[in-house]
Amino acid sequence: MERDVSAAGETAQAGPGLVQQFRQVLLWPLRLMPVEGSRKSAWEILRDMGEASPWREVVDEYSGAAGTFHERHYHEFVAFLPFVQRFLYGEGRARRTGGDGGSPMRVFRRRDIHAVRTIARPGEAPITLDIVHADLYFFFDVDLVMLNLEVSAAGLSLAEAQEVLYRFGRGYPGGWDDHGQPLHCMSSVEWLAADGAVLARSDAQQSELFLAHVCEHRAPRIASHWAFMLQPLVSDHSTEAGLLRFRQIEYYRMPVMGYLALERPLALRRADFARLALVTGAQQGDPEALPYAEDYLGHFEQRFCYDRFWAPGGAAPNTRYLCSGHSLLVVGQAESQFFGCRDRGVLAQFRHQHFMLFLIAHFQKAALLMFSDRLVQALNDLEPTSPPSVRRFKRAIRASFEGFLRFTHRYWFHEISEQAHVRALWHMCVKHLGTDGLYVEVKERVADMNSFLDADSLRRQANTVVRLTVVTILGLIGTVTTGFLGMNLISEADANPFTKLAYFAVVFVPTIALTFYTIAKSKRLSDFLDAISEEDLSFRQKAASLAAVWGRRQEE
Repeated sequence: MERDVSAAGETAQAGPGLVQQFRQVLLWPLRLMPVEGSRKSAWEILRDMGEASPWREVVDEYSGAAGTFHERHYHEFVAFLPFVQRFLYGEGRARRTGGDGGSPMRVFRRRDIHAVRTIARPGEAPITLDIVHADLYFFFDVDLVMLNLEVSAAGLSLAEAQEVLYRFGRGYPGGWDDHGQPLHCMSSVEWLAADGAVLARSDAQQSELFLAHVCEHRAPRIASHWAFMLQPLVSDHSTEAGLLRFRQIEYYRMPVMGYLALERPLALRRADFARLALVTGAQQGDPEALPYAEDYLGHFEQRFCYDRFWAPGGAAPNTRYLCSGHSLLVVGQAESQFFGCRDRGVLAQFRHQHFMLFLIAHFQKAALLMFSDRLVQALNDLEPTSPPSVRRFKRAIRASFEGFLRFTHRYWFHEISEQAHVRALWHMCVKHLGTDGLYVEVKERVADMNSFLDADSLRRQANTVVRLTVVTILGLIGTVTTGFLGMNLISEADANPFTKLAYFAVVFVPTIALTFYTIAKSKRLSDFLDAISEEDLSFRQKAASLAAVWGRRQEE
């Protein structure tokens, strides 16, 4: 969607110029809550809603008609190692013998939202961004959904692009100023239909709604425009009815990717690169001022910049990648044909290879946080004095342990590509996200929980063996006494059946009662038997141990 850029062009002549092509990709990982009474996965429930949902399953280029498979899709596929290819694309149609054999990811897309009109601050001119696509990514055997939204614009100033990158991807306001205006997010957001009609708008100024929601639910309230985008998925803390419910598991700032084709990228200052890489928004005042302290940014280029192509030569001269984990941006020369090529160039790589590595990294982090969240929820729901609660707790921990094992073998890997720039960007991303350390921490927590259950099961089995041993020892006395030399105390072998049945009942009922009474006292009887076997105890002490079987139990 073209904008009138004459005014912005006049103010940008001394600097890097206009952002001739701007792309922003948002990823929002959310935890899906279990659907009671349903054995279907979340994507199956969404698919079965039909016309009641705006989302439709996407038949991707790898499973659709061969005519839709283009060279950019081929470059994306070959960029990854074989085990990553199976995760992203599944098996080919020729290999599918059972099930669909497709990717463990399911993608749904809505097409009713065509643009978004944003206003960064009250009084500023609106910026309209085209919606390239809005997708939901579901993953087999992992209770996660990731909202993927890609927007584009042309002719933005650098400051406008920085503000969009900084403010747009916020699930709710971070606070409000003295005038009641939301902080750190857009002042106004409106989803637009194809005819320009407003489908939904933000409610960030209504601070009382957000304050009341947090006060009541101890959970943040999702802004109305994002709630509209996710429908029919609804927040688990919302009073709105909905079968598919989600919870936030990460910070309210959505992970963001950015593509900026500038007129003069070499004119960017170090402070500009720092604000882009760390997504801090446009600088108000001195353009040379750094967004953070000099000590913090002392090794900025080594930590956040990938400068393999930051040179005047090559197919895409003066191309620089910026990565902070939370963000992945590429800045380059707008006049470079390769930089803007949608099939073979940097734009194609940004929208395919780089998007996939960014998605995998944030999926792994979100999945690990989800497993940690499930453990915490299981502990919070545990009531040790309630046997049903204890059983639910054990099932939840076992399910988490099994799910974590499946996640490890299906989705966890340290390398995804042997292509130099893809591999380098992957390592930068996961290093900043800290997923390796998070994986070790969650693995230890899951293992500790499972070890606790195993130890508890062994303890219960040992107690059962002790009780059976006590009953057996005490029962052995009567068995040997009455069965010595085949002796029968009452000889009624030739009695009529009714007499035999009466004798059986007379013996059976007391025996059952005695057995259960012995089991009830088995712990104290076990202590008495231990005292009997202890040679150092006196007869008085052993007698006291016998008396303790029927006496008041002393607290240890």
